[in-house]
Amino acid sequence: MLKPGRAWQGNVGASAEALSKLRAASHLPLPGKLYEFLAFSDGGEGPLPLNPFYFILTSAAVIADNLNSHVFEEFFRGFLIFGSNGGGEYIALDVRGDPPWPVVALDMTNIDIAESLMPLAPSFDEFVTLVGVEATDA
Repeated sequence: MLKPGRAWQGNVGASAEALSKLRAASHLPLPGKLYEFLAFSDGGEGPLPLNPFYFILTSAAVIADNLNSHVFEEFFRGFLIFGSNGGGEYIALDVRGDPPWPVVALDMTNIDIAESLMPLAPSFDEFVTLVGVEATDA
């Protein structure tokens, strides 16, 4: 899934059952690469070559639980949060428009999306090419 030499500390891949639960919870046609990535590593962490410089992937089960409980809808409606940087930013798909959806970072403490939103990649497919790359390696 990731090119050799990438700095990624991954978990065992998600089960077919966990991925199925995520599909049912999402009500959106999520990118195939997101499911592939979760099947490869159901959670994990590694660097990014751009701000916020680190990515912690949330497990498929937790993403599904968050969608089912609508935990992010009050302040982050229109974003499918699938990770963070571990230091105050969520990593999410901006699903407010048509696919392919861009990947963005959102300040967890600032609900003003206009101030908070930081584009990372125009699609999840392109985001995956950044995962595990140190800023100096880019």
